[in-house]
Amino acid sequence: MDATEILGLAAGALTTFSLLPQVIKIYKSSSAKDLSLKTFLLLWSGALLWTIYGTIEKDIPVMVANVLTLILASTLLFFKFRYRNQ
Repeated sequence: MDATEILGLAAGALTTFSLLPQVIKIYKSSSAKDLSLKTFLLLWSGALLWTIYGTIEKDIPVMVANVLTLILASTLLFFKFRYRNQ
């Protein structure tokens, strides 16, 4: 693993894990009313496309970061629908 790949993994980790505080907040409060559905649908779609791109290009940092982003964005979307009436 070279320095560029390490840089890519670090950048991906920081941007991906920026979603984690939001996941924790919604989980603790059981409320996702302030979460924008459109924003997270766009984020999820973009992460899916980046994952496909990373797979085609065999770009490990892009694949790893975006698979994790997909998981976190999917969790947020799940909470948005689960807590829609609260």
